[in-house]
Amino acid sequence: MSVSVRVQPVASRRDRKAFLQFERDLYRDDPNWVPPLWHEQKKLLGFSKHPFYDEAEGQAFLAWRGGEVVGRVLAVVNHAHNKRYNENRGFFGFFQCIDDVDVAKSLMDTAMAWLAEKGMTDVRGPVNPSLNYECGLLVDGFDSPPTFMITYNHAYYGKLLESVGFTKVQDLYSYDAHMDQLEDLDPKLLFVINEATRRFKVTCRPIDRSKFAADVRSFLEIYNLSLQQTWGYVPMSEAEIRVQSGGLKHLIVPELTSIAEIDGQAVGAGFGLLDYNQVIKEIDGRLLPFGWLKLITGKKKIDRLRLISTNVLPEYQKWGLGLVTLARILPDAIKFGIVIGEFSWVLESNSLSRGTIERGGAKRTKVHRLYDRKIGSDDD
Repeated sequence: MSVSVRVQPVASRRDRKAFLQFERDLYRDDPNWVPPLWHEQKKLLGFSKHPFYDEAEGQAFLAWRGGEVVGRVLAVVNHAHNKRYNENRGFFGFFQCIDDVDVAKSLMDTAMAWLAEKGMTDVRGPVNPSLNYECGLLVDGFDSPPTFMITYNHAYYGKLLESVGFTKVQDLYSYDAHMDQLEDLDPKLLFVINEATRRFKVTCRPIDRSKFAADVRSFLEIYNLSLQQTWGYVPMSEAEIRVQSGGLKHLIVPELTSIAEIDGQAVGAGFGLLDYNQVIKEIDGRLLPFGWLKLITGKKKIDRLRLISTNVLPEYQKWGLGLVTLARILPDAIKFGIVIGEFSWVLESNSLSRGTIERGGAKRTKVHRLYDRKIGSDDD
């Protein structure tokens, strides 16, 4: 007889340790897996303090078979999302599971039962723990490691979620471009950059080291304002902005950033994050005692850049200022030694950004997927 699956809430320090250790065990032999920064993952799980949970509730669950952990998930009620969209939608994230439909069903049924008790009628995921952080299930592009802050999972995960009633709601695309490709832009794109610069008298500069905190905060505020009409977006809270600003302070390389200004006022901002995964793998995701030092001193050997965001205030969108903002970064990225830039992630529904990136010659390399389902449907 097979041993039945039992799913239990994470309630103790020992449970929390088992929750984190399961990911390490599951990917031990996968050469493309990169460990998370464990300290940061604890915060995003709600195992230690994080301002996301000022307006959200979360409960982690472990699936056991006998004395062995075989799955895990975090159920989330994001009150800020539900207020913004007038929904009763729950979320799930940090999903990891062995290749077993029974385990996946037991795990997700328990998570959805918890969400139903909170009044939720629908569920979406994976988000870790929201769209402002790592999100999406990798469904295409398993042949290479993920870049920094991009999720990775086994190829069978999509099959598991679909077998328990989840259906695709949105895909997220990642694109690779060699720097020499970006230097040789489509003449139409160059025209847009030059015309927008002339028309609005735009000037672009990197983040100023002497007012680093203020500039990072300015970027995050533009990020919040620029994405108001983006599918599924919920603005970061003031407290989240403060925490993100502090966390980025040691990771951002100023010359790989760009702030676009009109008459001295910031209207656009973009930045690339070095692919710190190249170093994180070496330190096994551990910042202490000396991981931080290796992370910072290892910057110069990183040759891949994640172009994480280029955002423009709503009143200046569709005028090419995003391209103007991005163009400032390219010469400095090449000088730094960057060989490949990854644009990630881009919503499938964002045809304007996708079209611009594809016209620039970038190649789609990875697809991540978000799934929806009703709670209490016939698939339960």
